[in-house]
Amino acid sequence: MIDTQKIIPLTKVKRHLLDIIKEIGVEDTTITVTKNGVPVGIMMTPDRYEGLLETIEVLGNKEVVKALAASARDFKAGRVHDHADVWAE
Repeated sequence: MIDTQKIIPLTKVKRHLLDIIKEIGVEDTTITVTKNGVPVGIMMTPDRYEGLLETIEVLGNKEVVKALAASARDFKAGRVHDHADVWAE
């Protein structure tokens, strides 16, 4: 997923909504909508939104976060297995 973000004023969003929606889908862009220079909303694809919700759910689970931290420590220490080792019979 490409992580890009644009900031567009509300007046431009109103004039070019269909083009902006197409751009979001093609480029997987997140757009911050501003009114008088102040952020008032975010536009993104449903897939990106679902991904954010899943990330929040994972990070909200202390056991999963602990397991991820342990996994990162193992990786840094070189305690890893390559694909051939894992799938060898």
